Amino acid sequence: MKEGSKATINRLRRIEGQVRGLAQMLEDDRYCIDILHQLQAVKSALDKVESAVLKDHASCCVADAIKSGDVEEQKAKFAELIDLFEKVKR
Repeated sequence: MKEGSKATINRLRRIEGQVRGLAQMLEDDRYCIDILHQLQAVKSALDKVESAVLKDHASCCVADAIKSGDVEEQKAKFAELIDLFEKVKR
């Protein structure tokens, strides 16, 4: 397992704990604004995980496709990225 993957998994486990905390906040009938603040924190943490995975993909998978010289593989990797970015726009 890559060092970056380890860090990402640890970050996801922290997010998992935050989500459990959110459920507990709802069960405890906590103040809505406090819950909303915590939801924003979870979304921000997920955005950071997404960014880390995207950077890893670009530095490994896409870079390997470029190094390979295989034009079809290169087109496929870039098409994956374009599809991903188009989904984000929706």
